[in-house]
Amino acid sequence: MSDEFGEWPLKRLMTDVVGSGHKSADDMTREQAREAFARILGDEPDPTTLGAFWLANRWKRNTPEELGAYVDVMAEESVEFAAPDCDPVDCGANYDGKGRTAILGVGAGLVAAAAGTPVVAHSGDRVPTQKQDAYKHVLDELGVETDLAPEESAEMTDEVGFGFYYQPNFNPGVAGIEGRRDQMGVRTFVNTIETLANPAEADVHLGSFYHLPYAKRIIDTFEASERSDVGRVVMFQGMEGYDDIRPGSTTVAVGEIPESRRDSGANRNGDRSGDDGEMEDFTIETPDYGMDFENEDLAVEDVAADSARITEEVLAGERDDEFADAIALNGAFRIFARDDCDSLEEGLETARAVIEDGSAAERLAALRDF
Repeated sequence: MSDEFGEWPLKRLMTDVVGSGHKSADDMTREQAREAFARILGDEPDPTTLGAFWLANRWKRNTPEELGAYVDVMAEESVEFAAPDCDPVDCGANYDGKGRTAILGVGAGLVAAAAGTPVVAHSGDRVPTQKQDAYKHVLDELGVETDLAPEESAEMTDEVGFGFYYQPNFNPGVAGIEGRRDQMGVRTFVNTIETLANPAEADVHLGSFYHLPYAKRIIDTFEASERSDVGRVVMFQGMEGYDDIRPGSTTVAVGEIPESRRDSGANRNGDRSGDDGEMEDFTIETPDYGMDFENEDLAVEDVAADSARITEEVLAGERDDEFADAIALNGAFRIFARDDCDSLEEGLETARAVIEDGSAAERLAALRDF
């Protein structure tokens, strides 16, 4: 099997590069990282070696170049892309889901769609390690078809303005190693890169972070990737690491990746994007935008079922509470991410208007009818 993949089996990478500890480990080259993930997707490594490799990468923390190499291998060997005619915002929330607070992204995405900003979301089904509720489960509760082929997901996006891509169907290689990941008991770098799969080939990625350096790492990862053509990355501090903005003082990071750096390959020979500092970060106070409450006010007992019910009620104009405010602001962030408004204030005004006039509810009806 080594002849098939190259000179760097995971055991050798452990011994010579990444396995000496979080302070003394070396980073892999792009070629080494590419070979490592190709072997993982090919189910080649011994399970013990694979677990050790994943844990060593967790300790040392992967560089954007390593993550970019993983993204490239995933794109080449696992992802089936299907781009809609529109250019949507790619929402890549953590696939292992949420367990305490409502998932707002379906409602927010439909609000954005009603405002003319197409949105796509993607997730798996009870992905390790948390195996909690994600986009798929809210959509299932709403009676929306989720077991779609990638081409059908693209059609949904064009027809409705909101589309869902199901991981086992568009990213079967990564879905196929779920059992190995489950045995780890902790997150691995796969939890990061699966959110960056971008099956709709969108130009804009919206994601979340706990700490600002992680946002910078994701922006640099997109720039380091040879296969990604994402030009704008918007990241914010999300509840439970998800793509639902949390109440309070919240940091937002926006990265712009010039087309010349995406296409020329300038960043592939040691010219690291991270050295250029092409990221703007700023803080918003969500009470200034209607979210004058705490995380606990968005808590629910049954995340999937309650999120679906809340989504339907908000879009129907039947709620005027913290959930309505949160869905409106998250919808505004999707409009802002695609640069379809001049300011977040304008995006929020538009989001509230499409809820009030029934346009967002019409998008939910269209999603159900698809």
